[in-house]
Amino acid sequence: MLEINNKLKELHEKKTPIKVSLVGAGLMGKGLVSQMMLVKGMMPSLVVSHKIEDAIKAYTLAGVSRDDIKIAANLEDINVAMENNKFVVTDVTDLASKPNLIDVVVDATGVPNTGAKLAFDSILNRKHIVMLNVEADVVVGPILSKLAKSAGVVYTGTAGDEPGAVKEIVDFAEATGFEIMAIGKGKNNPIDYDATPESVKEQAIKSGLKPLRLASFIDGTNTMVEMAAMANATGFLPDVRGGHGPTTDAKNLPKVYSLKENGGILNKYKIVDYAHGVAPGVFVIVTTSLPQVHHEMRFLKMGDGPNYVLYRPFHLTSLETPISIARAALYNEPTIVPIYDKPVAEVITMAKMDLKKGQRLDGIGEYTVIGSIDTYEKAAKENLLPIGLVNENTIVKQDIKKGEAVTYDMVELDKTTMIYKLRQLQEAANI
Repeated sequence: MLEINNKLKELHEKKTPIKVSLVGAGLMGKGLVSQMMLVKGMMPSLVVSHKIEDAIKAYTLAGVSRDDIKIAANLEDINVAMENNKFVVTDVTDLASKPNLIDVVVDATGVPNTGAKLAFDSILNRKHIVMLNVEADVVVGPILSKLAKSAGVVYTGTAGDEPGAVKEIVDFAEATGFEIMAIGKGKNNPIDYDATPESVKEQAIKSGLKPLRLASFIDGTNTMVEMAAMANATGFLPDVRGGHGPTTDAKNLPKVYSLKENGGILNKYKIVDYAHGVAPGVFVIVTTSLPQVHHEMRFLKMGDGPNYVLYRPFHLTSLETPISIARAALYNEPTIVPIYDKPVAEVITMAKMDLKKGQRLDGIGEYTVIGSIDTYEKAAKENLLPIGLVNENTIVKQDIKKGEAVTYDMVELDKTTMIYKLRQLQEAANI
């Protein structure tokens, strides 16, 4: 981390900052713009939002004068404005990765197809792409990572999101020689499978979140997506569909995440899960085969063993994203990325309500579907539909009961989307 800091200071002194294009000016996007303004050697040069006023506000909240903000509708105007050191806003998403001076693109939209297209375009335009959009990553991350490597750029998830925070602890544990038994994240509210944008609207407005975004947290889909990203980056699997989700505290995590025969909840080790009562933290359960290491862990007040928890009690979401931007631009390395050419875990689609033949679906955090984690192998065997492929043009072909898993055969998908096309390419590459 010190070396990154020194490199950024060098860029600042040379007046050659890493120039960043950000898509999405919601809560996370606005926070990231403000944070980048505080980072030496980094500049939020372009903010893209379908609401221009949100993009402008992202800058003004960060202390940028309105006179220094340029509204642009075409690539030429963006390039000229950036050359004149203006901060630029646009509502044309397709322009995000095209400006000459942009080094890194950040997706903070949370919309699966938007993220897939933005990542693909960034790779084509030889720009590094940092994804706060885990919803897209768990569907097509492997193929996007492969394409990025071929293009000589970085495709990565972000520091600060729970998957990135977990991966940092995993890397630490592996580098120090511990054996990793389980990984996971906390959940800060009970799951309400019936949560909808309407039911959470008042709370969402108070938090500055889109109602569908908050609904995706409360109905559990976001947790399933984050666990799938952790699984795909480590090879660890969900122990059961949907995860166990026990209620505990940090101190008791090692006991809870031990095998059933030892008083825990697990059928096997090398799993990913979530727990109530430890949010906003993330955790990694480790052990060791050597008695002297056990002795020292007990001396260090890490517990009685044989399992121990490495627990981080915070994650700063988009406020940590500058670290991932810097790692990509300075060292050409990702923070977190799928390790195989296909997923390890899948976020499958479950009916959120009784669905009728001919009905149109919607998407993550809305009214008709929720997500649940399972292994990719089981999902493929049962022909289960990844929730990231579902949109408002998905049509139900038969009645589906609330709580039932949705298969590809039950719906007519929108096959025009970039995320569908990339998923098909990803599947074809693994036949």
